[in-house]
Amino acid sequence: MSALALHRHLWNPATTGGAPVLLLLHGTGGDENDLIPLARMIAPQAATLSVRGNVSERGAPRFFRRLAEGVFDLDDLRIRTDELAQFIKAAAAEYGFAADSVNALGFSNGANIAASLLLSHPAALGGGILLRAMVPFEPTLVPNLEGKSVLMSQGRTDPLIPGVAAERLAGLLRHGGAQVDLAWQPGGHEIGRGDVIAAQEWLAKKALA
Repeated sequence: MSALALHRHLWNPATTGGAPVLLLLHGTGGDENDLIPLARMIAPQAATLSVRGNVSERGAPRFFRRLAEGVFDLDDLRIRTDELAQFIKAAAAEYGFAADSVNALGFSNGANIAASLLLSHPAALGGGILLRAMVPFEPTLVPNLEGKSVLMSQGRTDPLIPGVAAERLAGLLRHGGAQVDLAWQPGGHEIGRGDVIAAQEWLAKKALA
């Protein structure tokens, strides 16, 4: 079986040359359609590779299992992260893009598996926009993340992710050499207008770098 079959997904090519490729990773209960409108707001011309998680939590799709709120099944996380890395490599070959040029656009559970990719399969992503992310696992050794750019957009009143948890992830990524912008939004664990603006500005800054 081709690794491309590891995930149900949707591919939408870029509408102009040089536009970024966004890997869309939904939150708990979402699917491969959820973040397409958000991606269109943030980067209308971008190519999108939108992926559905393979884990079901009482019928709600996720990218990896958890044992309780904020407590992850680390064995399953490792397996699912490995599978997603294989999928991205296969999709890059199928659809004609460089895997390390892909920027994840992930929300909550999707942002966490994007962080897991960066910490365990750094070649799979060029960076990403992580909305409401936390540390997925504590790496024994932080990989070399030089050249990676990451935007973390977090809610100041998020009941699920304390500020210290977001700061911890930003610190890990920076320790590996990634350029991390940490943006704080006034809301909680929901996507708001501030997240869209922060992502638009981040992508514009990357294009000028």
